[in-house]
Amino acid sequence: MTDSERSDRNWRVFIWKYAPVLFWLGVIFYLSSGSGSASETSRIIGPLVRFFYPAVDEVTLQTIHWLVRKTAHVTEYAILAALAARAVLGTRVKWLRNYWPLWPLLLVVVTASADEFNQSLNVQRTGSAWDVILDISGGSLALALIWLFRRHQARCEVDSTS
Repeated sequence: MTDSERSDRNWRVFIWKYAPVLFWLGVIFYLSSGSGSASETSRIIGPLVRFFYPAVDEVTLQTIHWLVRKTAHVTEYAILAALAARAVLGTRVKWLRNYWPLWPLLLVVVTASADEFNQSLNVQRTGSAWDVILDISGGSLALALIWLFRRHQARCEVDSTS
């Protein structure tokens, strides 16, 4: 393989690993705009809940809306952490791979903080330290599940060779 072919392959691998992370960061910051505000999401969640539960009272509807929005925080940052872990675990750089949970978690913390700061500057949104904690919890949950899965997988490999 020539140096040019190796360089092209390295770029393709880099893009294959990191493009999903960059795309998801874009999704997070899009949702951080006015498009992800409670008034916007209520236009989707409200009719959907009323479709399944036509007799729902307003207090219950607001509670469901709040729960869906908070669950979205956990989910979107769990996805970010999983995509970042996928990228880091696929690298050849040993110091990145050896401390693989650290880098995705750091990305989650920085992104969640920047996201909430961005929301605090938007008149349609409010920034919240509690949401940062939810975001970090979602990322941590995903990383813990990945760690458990990899640990289980490693044990199965050891058992099959014994």
